[in-house]
Amino acid sequence: MPPLDDATLQRLRDKLDAREAELRHQVQTVREDLGGDVQSQEPRNPVEDSGERGEERIRESVRHAEMEADLDEAVEIAAARERMADGRYGLCEQCECEIPLARLEVQPAARRCAPCQERWEQTHPVGVHIPRVL
Repeated sequence: MPPLDDATLQRLRDKLDAREAELRHQVQTVREDLGGDVQSQEPRNPVEDSGERGEERIRESVRHAEMEADLDEAVEIAAARERMADGRYGLCEQCECEIPLARLEVQPAARRCAPCQERWEQTHPVGVHIPRVL
């Protein structure tokens, strides 16, 4: 695959920008939803019994987990921008081969080619803590 041309890089940059804007909006919405409950110590939607309170806690836990996943993806977007800036974008971090454009179109923040990503996922636990950027 030839190096990515400026137009292709800009198109991928635009995809990263759009996804980051979407993630920021989602994170802000969850923070507002969950933040109000923490500050007031009052449930956002009063519940009638302990079963409903349990369900509410589960829903909040799921929202929090979704927010964490969004923040992790934002970190990956920032890393992709760094790779674009220093000329490493589109190269697999493991084998240093070029990542196919089709993969970058679908996953513009991809760090690895598909075979290396598959091997990495098999050897790394889910939920590894990554510093936040949002």
